[in-house]
Amino acid sequence: MKIIVIGGVAAGTKAAAKLKREQPDAEVVLYSKGADISYAGCGLPYYVGGSIPTREDLIVNTPQKYAGLTRVEVHTGQEATALDAAGKTVTLRDVATGAQQTQGYDKLILAVGAEPFVPDVPGTALPGVFRMRTPDDAIAVRDWVKQNQSRRAVVVGGGFIGLEVAENLMAQGLSVTVVDMAPQLMPNIFDPEMAGYVKRKLQAKGVRVLTGTAFKGVNGTDKAEGIATDAGSIPADLVVLAIGIRPATAFLQGSGLEMFKGTILVDNKQATNLPDVYAVGDCAMVHNALTGKPQWSAMGSTANITGRCLARNLSGHEALYGGCLGTGVVKLLDTLNAGRTGLTEAQARDAGFDPVSVVCVTDDKAHYYPGADMFITKLIADKATHKLLGIQVLGAGAVDKMVDIAVTGIAMGATLENFDTLDFAYAPPFSTAIHPFVQACYILENKLAGIFETFTPAEYAAGAAADYQVIDVLPQASIPGAKWVNLGTVTGPIEGLAKDAKLLLVCARGKRGYFLQNRLKAFGYTNTRVLEGGMTFNQVKVAFKGTIPPEEIKRVKGLGCLQDKRYPDRFNIRVITRNGKITAEEQRVIAEAAEKFGSGEVTMTTRLTLEIQCVPYDKLDELRAFLADAGLQTGGTGSLVRPIVSCKGTTCQYGLLDSFGLSEKLHERFYLGYHSVTLPHKFKIAVGGCPNNCVKPDLNDLGIVGQRVPMIDPAKCRGCKVCQVEANCPIHVAKLENGVLHIDPEACNHCGRCKGKCPFGVTEEFTDGYKIYLGGRWGKRIAHGHPMDKIFTSEEEVLDIVERAILFFRDEGITGERFADTIDRLGFDYVQNKLLTAPVDKDAVLQKKVTGGATC
Repeated sequence: MKIIVIGGVAAGTKAAAKLKREQPDAEVVLYSKGADISYAGCGLPYYVGGSIPTREDLIVNTPQKYAGLTRVEVHTGQEATALDAAGKTVTLRDVATGAQQTQGYDKLILAVGAEPFVPDVPGTALPGVFRMRTPDDAIAVRDWVKQNQSRRAVVVGGGFIGLEVAENLMAQGLSVTVVDMAPQLMPNIFDPEMAGYVKRKLQAKGVRVLTGTAFKGVNGTDKAEGIATDAGSIPADLVVLAIGIRPATAFLQGSGLEMFKGTILVDNKQATNLPDVYAVGDCAMVHNALTGKPQWSAMGSTANITGRCLARNLSGHEALYGGCLGTGVVKLLDTLNAGRTGLTEAQARDAGFDPVSVVCVTDDKAHYYPGADMFITKLIADKATHKLLGIQVLGAGAVDKMVDIAVTGIAMGATLENFDTLDFAYAPPFSTAIHPFVQACYILENKLAGIFETFTPAEYAAGAAADYQVIDVLPQASIPGAKWVNLGTVTGPIEGLAKDAKLLLVCARGKRGYFLQNRLKAFGYTNTRVLEGGMTFNQVKVAFKGTIPPEEIKRVKGLGCLQDKRYPDRFNIRVITRNGKITAEEQRVIAEAAEKFGSGEVTMTTRLTLEIQCVPYDKLDELRAFLADAGLQTGGTGSLVRPIVSCKGTTCQYGLLDSFGLSEKLHERFYLGYHSVTLPHKFKIAVGGCPNNCVKPDLNDLGIVGQRVPMIDPAKCRGCKVCQVEANCPIHVAKLENGVLHIDPEACNHCGRCKGKCPFGVTEEFTDGYKIYLGGRWGKRIAHGHPMDKIFTSEEEVLDIVERAILFFRDEGITGERFADTIDRLGFDYVQNKLLTAPVDKDAVLQKKVTGGATC
């Protein structure tokens, strides 16, 4: 028997290998369009980020290795172009030569997969525009970033692949914007409120996320320079199109195969409507195990499973494919993973169920165990039967274990109650005594029984609790404007709260709110609701009546909102720039924000951040969200690395370094990259392009100044009566002594103005570099920084010293003292030696607990 397999990535190679094990005497021949087979398509984004170091690590098997292991005959570079089902032949074209051949078969397996969807818009063929489907795609992206020193990227597509690519581009130090036409990230995968939480977390980490934004084309002439959208242009050094994929089945049109939107229709044995023709993988339509309806599942897991099932079926066994559930898991950030299976709430309703859901926050392992974090779980069940329908989980840890339990339960038709007493594994490093999945079941069971009465996050965001009084049930008063209730002291009705009052009980996660609701019901309260997910998941805001309390003023100050002393409820909002430079579009956004939310005035601070003036307190969140949609952040206060200040040395006639370029790298790596790292006090960094010191680098905790150190060649000196170098030296340290030019190296400020002044070339040779000052300070106790002895000659050296200085300050500084004070206390020589020569245990320093002392 001759079995031909078309396609050699996941489904094709799995089916072929299993067939040879089941039928050693069968002739199994595999044809693949690409040069690689059996590669890790799902690992491509992680190659971009560097987690997978080499191309070879992406290749599960080379054609030669695979053929040797399986005894399958492999031909690469062969593209299928036509199928003649009546004649039982398939036509193939050699990709390299164009030569065609026709092969007959007894059985044919189509595993041709899918290909990236590229919309018909201008610019998609420009250099710097990439897809993400093959190892060569991932390699091309990583090479482009390195060769072009890319700083900004746009990812078009907010699904799993797009977000994985975005995370890994950030790992390479790029500023990333994600654009999607849908109103939310991961549409049809997560419900809107879960996707909204993900969006907020990505934005907090510096990813610009634009949903509801249509992609119109790629800008640029010789290479990609950004994209055009219906919301304006977005500049970028590279563009990744992760909009989606389409089955690679165009060549099968007219073959007689039944297809739906390009996917090949098959039964539960992967057979098509044509005799002896089968289809598996991304090119085939499967069915949903829960609803029984057709579903496309373009996943490596589905491809491998169906490939194996098909091989078993063709070998005389019955291996019916049980259907997919849309299971997926994705790593979004170092501290955020996401997983899901089954139906979303909207999908369950469309499928004819009456879904009830709960969003709950639980520990992912024993709370006292190092590294413990939380799961945010949305569990969905049918109201009448309590049958489990779906789960969506977010968290820093193993969200996959929650999803896998749900997969098993849904496949078995389990109800919530079926999980209540299951003997799941428990030990503090792995889980909680009652498994977090079971805890979620308990909570939803209580809700279905009417014991736990709530507003879901979606209901709360839609305004369902607008006429409810917010009751703060956190251990300490934490919700500005809310009435705080000390749960431990509630032994009867609460003074000032009528028993029929509408009360929204809000705590950190929902548990304390449930406890209070339980007590209040016992005391006769009839209209309480708990906010599911509490403050952890929801953005809770209470309108103030009267004066804004000091703790709230302190909180919003940490967000860059400084109270305008002229008014009790107005704030000036600091908009962070990358170095005082912003685009014309960002200027327009800031101006619009000032008119829409503030007084219409914008001021510039001494740190080159912009302040939108006089914004009412109740507009702060709306303003920050408006700015975030344009990729702009507020902030710049607290015991942190502050926004970077730069002069315009890049364009200035005296500039000796690319101050804009260096300051943008400092901004990305230290203002954004270290934004969650608390220091003993504020830490200010400034970049000056030359010794003119326009931005006063030496009055910052760390200052960087461009240098051009003259390397005089006295042999060329003619001892001119009027020395042009001496005449043009702005600080008069170049002097003719005994007929030879001399420049005092201790007095020279390395401004480089003497370059080209000598007609005989005495001052043509220079060393370009950077001088670093440590421990400067402006203010009541002004202090000039100490210059380090070394002139640094590369940006990499400078970035390393900056990081060492920040880590040193965190490790050896004392709460409340500035870096200048730390240097005075320990001695400059000690500090300089530590920065230049001492080994640094970065992980240990970052894990250290530090309390900040900055009050502004």
